[in-house]
Amino acid sequence: MEPLVPPTSPAQSNPGGLRILVASSEAHPLIKTGGLADVAASLPVALRQLGHDARLIMPAYPSAQRQLRASKTRCELRVPDARTSVRIIEGLHPDHDLPVYLVDAPDYFYREGSPYTDISGRDWGDNPERFLLLCRAIAQLAMGLPAVGWQPDVLHTNDWQTGLAPALLHDQPGRPATAFTIHNLAYQGLFDRATFDRIGLPAALWNVSGIEFHQRMSFIKGGIVFSDRVNTVSPTYADEVRTPRFGCGLDGLLRQLGGRFNGILNGIDYQEWNPTTDPVITRTFDAEHFAMKVENKLALQHEFGLPRHETAFLLGYVGRLVEQKGVDLILATLPVLLQDPNIQVILQGAGDRHTEQALREVASTYPRQVGVFIGYDEERAHRIEAGCDSFLMPSRFEPCGLNQLYSLRYGTPPIAHRTGGLADTITPVATDTLAAGTATGFLFERSRPEELQAALDQARHLYREQPEQWRRLAVTGMAQDFSWEASAQRYLRLYEAALEERQAQTDALSA
Repeated sequence: MEPLVPPTSPAQSNPGGLRILVASSEAHPLIKTGGLADVAASLPVALRQLGHDARLIMPAYPSAQRQLRASKTRCELRVPDARTSVRIIEGLHPDHDLPVYLVDAPDYFYREGSPYTDISGRDWGDNPERFLLLCRAIAQLAMGLPAVGWQPDVLHTNDWQTGLAPALLHDQPGRPATAFTIHNLAYQGLFDRATFDRIGLPAALWNVSGIEFHQRMSFIKGGIVFSDRVNTVSPTYADEVRTPRFGCGLDGLLRQLGGRFNGILNGIDYQEWNPTTDPVITRTFDAEHFAMKVENKLALQHEFGLPRHETAFLLGYVGRLVEQKGVDLILATLPVLLQDPNIQVILQGAGDRHTEQALREVASTYPRQVGVFIGYDEERAHRIEAGCDSFLMPSRFEPCGLNQLYSLRYGTPPIAHRTGGLADTITPVATDTLAAGTATGFLFERSRPEELQAALDQARHLYREQPEQWRRLAVTGMAQDFSWEASAQRYLRLYEAALEERQAQTDALSA
């Protein structure tokens, strides 16, 4: 795979900046199942604001095609073993002047619903073929296409769905530097040997130094092994995944990376998540006018069919209904928690069918205290963040987490398990942190219902017995800066290190 256009220096097309191609399987609002979509949309925008030519590539799902602005077909690709034509559609992100390339392969991606599962929640049976095709298209664009007339200096891939792109590129002359971000190591893109043989990957990749992982093929291992630099989305999670407890069998490999692996905390888009300008909440507010937040609470109670009480302690949850997120811990604490008639809980999410049904049953049993929405609605998520008094995040592990950052911004102190990015972003309530005015939320140490219950009791007591301390806690959270600019600067340092690594490899080959 020789480069189809000659590599150019950054100064030739973007004076003083880098050309960066961010590859993802999802991006908000084109399609979203989790935090990856927020990162994939926000990071390249932040990089462009810092003077770099960042662009995004992702599959042409129906919702993405509908929302892309000024779209046009740029070229057709020759992709080995593809059972349909493959085109590159170019356009602009619906909310930003961010160039977006959609990989249009109708047999693979033109499916309504989740990018990864069918309507019953089962993985699409051809996911390995689908995302290998995506990786092959990413690799071709990364090497330069004449019809596009642009080649990145850095290819930044994300999670298992794009993990094979660095593996396909690693021995290509003129390739860009590569960086790979692990957003959640628990999802690895694992498939059997028969799948490896069927989809036509180079035989040389099947070994322990390649993508073979305990006699299975690992997409995510391709990104880890063959990228010039690897990171995950918080410093604490970077430490955790290098241990057997959190490493999902890859902890040894991550330890071997040494300085090539680190953690960079995600940011959030403060234009999208801003209580002073948010168009979908009932009443905008800021720290100076924090009392106005209660209007959002009353409207949210009404939206979920709960009695409108200013004094109720209203807890919220938004997220996937899976074991990782600790929803079972919430369910375990509710029978005791709801004995207090002035407690209300609102939950939005989808996932495990048994958990969905359990939440419906709790809402039916406690119709004046529990409101449930099964599914995901972005605007409703904003209203939950704005209207609740406190936000629940009892995740067993959390690579970074974004909802706690949204909660802080909206004056909704989070109650969370001390792990991953939650530990990095929440300063827990304690005697000294309250006195110093640095506390922003509540942390509990172990994933047990009784520890979550103790944190809930601590929060309830502070809310009711020390309202001025609660207000101070909330507005301190609102003042925290988790904007993308600081995170983007750290990614730029990662890219520079990847470029240096790539140049050292080139020099070694030519020596």
